[in-house]
Amino acid sequence: MVYSTHIYLRNVRLYAFHGVMPQERVVGGEYVVNLDVKAKVAEAIQSDRVEDTIDYAVMHDIVVREMAIPSQLLEHVAGRIGNALLETFSRIEEVEVDICKVTPPFGGDCDGAGVKLQLNRVKG
Repeated sequence: MVYSTHIYLRNVRLYAFHGVMPQERVVGGEYVVNLDVKAKVAEAIQSDRVEDTIDYAVMHDIVVREMAIPSQLLEHVAGRIGNALLETFSRIEEVEVDICKVTPPFGGDCDGAGVKLQLNRVKG
């Protein structure tokens, strides 16, 4: 039997210091991060062992660690998060990282602005 499994974190709320404008990296702002990883976890279905799956507590730690490093672009932060997940968990096949800046610094009225990055493990 073949399993396709997605493991996710929803609405991880953080305060961080990202932005092109210098003031954003001084004052900071609120961000919401969502992760969705596609992974091979057939062993975990049988074993009931966290070692055989993707530990979402570790996923959360990676998000917190990478969001704490100020960057100009959310694309850069999302790439760091995605790459760190792929490096940490060999079972991951695909990663989707969605980062939303809750109050972007422009005159528009919106619920946020951000990026959604998808990374696939290179098969070779």
